Amino acid sequence: MSEQTPEATKDVTMETVAAASAQPSVAPELTAKRSAIAALLSGELDSSAMNDDAFLQLFDTKVSTLKADDMVHGTVISVTKDEILVDIGFKSLGVVPRAEFVGAELLAPGEVVDVFVEKIEDGDGRLMLSRRRADFMKTWEEILKLAETQTVTQVRILRRIKGGMVVDLLGIEAFLPGSQIDVRPVRDFDAWVGRTIDVRVVKVNHPSENVVVSHKVLLEEQLQEQRGKILEMLEKGLVLEGTVKAISDFGVFVDLGGVDGLVHITDLSWGRVAHPSEIVTLDQQVKVVVLDFDENRKRISLGMKQLTSHPWDQIGEKYEPGTKVRGKVVSLTDYGAFIEIEKGVEGLIHISEMSWTQHVKHPSQVVSLGQMVDAVVLNIDKGERKLALGMKQLEPDPWNDLMAKYPIGSVHKGAVRNLTNFGVFIELEPGVDGLVHISDLSWTKKIRHPGEFVKKGDEIDVVVLAVDNEHRRISLGHKQISENPWDIFEGEFGVGTETEGKIVRLIDKGVIVEMPQGVDGFVPVSQLSFAPVRNIADYFNAGDNLPLKVVEFDKEQKKIVLSVVEYLRGRSAEEVATYNANHPVPNADKYNADGSASAATTIEDLEDSEPIAE
Repeated sequence: MSEQTPEATKDVTMETVAAASAQPSVAPELTAKRSAIAALLSGELDSSAMNDDAFLQLFDTKVSTLKADDMVHGTVISVTKDEILVDIGFKSLGVVPRAEFVGAELLAPGEVVDVFVEKIEDGDGRLMLSRRRADFMKTWEEILKLAETQTVTQVRILRRIKGGMVVDLLGIEAFLPGSQIDVRPVRDFDAWVGRTIDVRVVKVNHPSENVVVSHKVLLEEQLQEQRGKILEMLEKGLVLEGTVKAISDFGVFVDLGGVDGLVHITDLSWGRVAHPSEIVTLDQQVKVVVLDFDENRKRISLGMKQLTSHPWDQIGEKYEPGTKVRGKVVSLTDYGAFIEIEKGVEGLIHISEMSWTQHVKHPSQVVSLGQMVDAVVLNIDKGERKLALGMKQLEPDPWNDLMAKYPIGSVHKGAVRNLTNFGVFIELEPGVDGLVHISDLSWTKKIRHPGEFVKKGDEIDVVVLAVDNEHRRISLGHKQISENPWDIFEGEFGVGTETEGKIVRLIDKGVIVEMPQGVDGFVPVSQLSFAPVRNIADYFNAGDNLPLKVVEFDKEQKKIVLSVVEYLRGRSAEEVATYNANHPVPNADKYNADGSASAATTIEDLEDSEPIAE
């Protein structure tokens, strides 16, 4: 290019280059499509007609404006097995991978194509172009325009991914979030794959070239007008149709056409409902009535059961006392079980009405939740909507034959079922108990608590004393098993009788002693010693044997009062001394056998032994 002919010193225009490029070796129809640079590089342009300055001027006008990431037009120069050479007016031909052209085999030299400049020079100094990127950028411009103008366009849902769907937007994959598919929660995402829907571009991320679209915004726009009309017409008592949108533990959300309302679980049915799914299913069409509407908070309370009359209003004469019914146990409490005999109609079986024979402490001993049971209507209060039921009434009442089975005076064997302060409950047979009062346990013992005499589970013989059929009570006695010994005691333990007794219990006012034949007697503290006894336990112990004389006998009260003092009065000094040695009450030795103070007793001794106030 350094050697030029004199004729080539004048300026060369693009027209001169284009005219000079017309050589016989190039087809006439291609000459109009090729640039001067392409002709020059292919050897078809006579370089002798252009000097250095002219060539550099032509070259620089094109190269100076070209940079990476540009979209340019180019002319196909040649098509090879792996690449397509394109002239974009640069110092060298651009290279486009053949794989980026759809239908590359149909391309012919001279065709004008749009390409994207990826690199001005790669590692080999080649100009790298991209057809695929050029196509993407053209589509990207269209997407940006859609986002700017908020134009509605169609997309095809390709596949499901985490969080939503991938859609085809103008040949580019975009993201449709699961929350933006529909105004209602989507139950089956797979059912949407393959569908074509209208969307609006709601977000474009330029750095990552991500696009987010929404179908829900279009639906909400359509529902906005409908929502306004519904809110205007809302009033209590209005009946509407809707679709079950969501089910929770506390109720059901119903879509009324763009406006949601809540049917609380208690307003689904007149009967008990453990969970709303027992009554409705998702997407089910239901009729509801408006119960309340909070205009400020836009909350709508709905009801379903209110569309039907309460079952108690239709109960009529169906459940009169004595009627046999069957129902399901729907609730257990400490005091009984609630039975649903029809939707909205429940009755209570009190624990006392569950069994004639079992002592039921909790209904779970007899029934369980969900169990179907038979019962008898005991009482009905339609005003209060209360129904009293019984289960034991389905069987014969064992008390009806009780008088014949347990006549007064009959002797039976029973088990001690329970002990109380006032007596012992004896189980004669399952479901039949009688009470032995504490005073009827023994003829002779002074019993403070039944536990001193029997233990739970013991079997004892009893006599039936009385039967109260109305109040279901049986009075029993244990001591009546044997004859009343007090007629005999009256002769054996009359006043003045001398005897002996063993201390069985110390009490504040004296001691209880067991006399011959097992009868208990009482020795007052003042009768234990001639000298005053300030603390019985210091000088007397359970098990000690005492010499005694009967000073009082009361057959009716079954009471015998005894005295050591009266026994010792008039006894020998030696016998009195022996007793005092066994029970060394202070100053007892200062007294004579007749109870008088001895000659050696001083005033101080008497003061020291002054009795305490009882």
